[in-house]
Order: sequence, then C-alpha cells, then structure tokens
Amino acid sequence: MKNPDTFGVFYILTLPATEMLEGFSFNKLSNMKYSISEEKVVFHDHYKIIKAKVAYDTFEGKQIKTNRLAFERGDSVAILLYEKETKSVLLTNQFRYPTCKNNDGWLLEIPAGSMEENENPNECVTREVMEELGYKITNPKHINTFYSSPGASTERIFLFFSEVSKNDKTEKGGGAEDENEDIQLIRLPASEITSKILEFKDAKTILALQWFLLECSH
Repeated sequence: MKNPDTFGVFYILTLPATEMLEGFSFNKLSNMKYSISEEKVVFHDHYKIIKAKVAYDTFEGKQIKTNRLAFERGDSVAILLYEKETKSVLLTNQFRYPTCKNNDGWLLEIPAGSMEENENPNECVTREVMEELGYKITNPKHINTFYSSPGASTERIFLFFSEVSKNDKTEKGGGAEDENEDIQLIRLPASEITSKILEFKDAKTILALQWFLLECSH
C-alpha cells in the first residue's frame, strides 16, 4: 500500500496483488471468535477506563490471550449543517484542552456532543445543534456510524447531515453554560471546502466534509 496517487483531496491506493480486496466480505469475519473475562473499572471520573482479559482468534488459526484497556465515554453524535442562503457549512470554534499538548487549543469542528442516558441519536443531535449554534433542525439525515478510536475507545459517533435556513436560528447558541462551553459559530463557504479541508485537524469534521464533496457538491 505504498505511493498513493493523489486525486484532489482523496487517495487512490495501489495494492500489491497479495493485498487485493477482491471478493472480500465483512461476513467472513463472523467466524472469528473472542472472549472477555475479568472486566473491571480501573478509573472512574467524568469518564471511565475498563481493564479486561481478552482472548481472540488469529488469522492463522491460533489464539492470542492478553490484557486490554478501553476508554469508555459513551456514544456521541455529530452533524454537518448546510445553510442554504449563505451556501455555507456551519462550524463550531471552541477550546479543546487535550489539543493543548500539541499547542492548538481552539479547534474548528462540526457540531457534536455526547448522548445522554436514554437519549437516541436523533434527539441528541437536535439538542446539541440548538445548544451550540441555536438552530432548530428537523429530520436530520443519518450518514454513517463509526468508531472514533477503535484501538482505545468504545465510543461510536453517529454522523448526520441537515440543511438549514437563517430562519431556523431561533436561539443564541454558544454552548451549555453548566458545561462551561464557549462556542463561536463559523460559516465556511461550500466553495472553499476543497481548498481548506487539509487545514482541519478533527477527524469527524474531515470525514463529513469529504462526504459533502462526494455527495452534495455536484
């Protein structure tokens, strides 16, 4: 999988013959088995860290037994919003403490947030858009559900898309005060996505913008 040919902001990978995916089916993985035992919470604050003994089949017919940690923070939602009058996508600009390690601090992202107990993804994304940007949305389109960091975290992100108009902005937004959020609304013209997408540093936002370029920018 070397020397990918660049096509716009996407990549076309040239695979060696032994790595070709022809005939591959995700259903084939259903024959692989795993087991989990001695699962326990080793850290519990705002989030949890779980430790467990795991055993899982290898592709050579053997089995690996080892210890693993999982960061458990619940599932989340995220949404790409397109404002029709301004022909722009709506982004949030907010402080993100973990990014300070790399001297970033503030990050441009699509609206997102954590699902509360007994809340479904559609309810959550509607609430988060109102809290963060002050827009009322109806019938958001589900794009995909994916793991944010499958080697470390149990979190899944439910990604949505919705069109909005200026009249849908009924509240100030800016984030939830009880969560000490301070969120700025940023409009990015859709015509500038291709030239600026590589400046983004948030994975879910990059994924959503790439989806928009593929599906909505014809």
